[in-house]
Amino acid sequence: MVADSKPASSEPLPPEAAVSPWRHVWAGIRAAMGMPSFMLMCSLVGVGGLCRDIGYPMGAGVLSTMLIWAGPGQMVLFGSIAAGVALPAVAIAVSLSSIRFVPMSMTLLSLLQEAPEPASEGRAAKRGTPTWLMLILAHYVAATAWVEGTRRLPLMPRETRIPFYLGFCNTVMGAATLATGIGYYLIAELPPALAAGLLFTSPMYFTVALAAGARRAIDWLAIILGFGTAPIIAALAPPGLDLLFGGVGMGTLAYLIHRLIRARAEAA
Repeated sequence: MVADSKPASSEPLPPEAAVSPWRHVWAGIRAAMGMPSFMLMCSLVGVGGLCRDIGYPMGAGVLSTMLIWAGPGQMVLFGSIAAGVALPAVAIAVSLSSIRFVPMSMTLLSLLQEAPEPASEGRAAKRGTPTWLMLILAHYVAATAWVEGTRRLPLMPRETRIPFYLGFCNTVMGAATLATGIGYYLIAELPPALAAGLLFTSPMYFTVALAAGARRAIDWLAIILGFGTAPIIAALAPPGLDLLFGGVGMGTLAYLIHRLIRARAEAA
């Protein structure tokens, strides 16, 4: 990867680092620069072009990137509007297209949340992460943030994770928002094949990043099961739910197989 992929140290931070969250914000910004931002920019160029094709202003496309923060959901939004679908139905369709983020959010937010700690000898009580901050962090959950977060955050001290996460996510969101605006004017000048290829860069990055983050046999088993059953699930699942069923279903199956093998090994 072009971005700095060196895992953060899990050693305790010096006192000055512990009270300097901006240091970790900048670490997140550096991690986002390069491949994560580039891939998202390539993907969101097409969203800007679609917004222009249906006659909406550039501001609508840019705002959709900031508020929806999901390329497929934005495609559903503008495609449904172009087809004349009623706005309440459009809202429901966009929401359902993003339901795949529910398991991602559960995984990622558990890595970010800090539990409250009571006061002890020589140490003041520590408040946990407030609910309002967790809601803000949840808005940034997307495929890129999930892949990089699950790979990097477990190796970092917990108190550094939220600043890093905010630095990373705001950088990739800013790059994607800029690309949406550029795509609004640029996409009409690109050959159709190239425009379609740009949209394909995001799932390619997601796939490569998943493979790069796989460390255990259960990780590879989940990836293999997901890819192997993807055509069947895509054909049978309701529209927009194939990724959710494939990801959660095959991930759960891989976990159950792993537990079964481990139980048999312990019983032997």
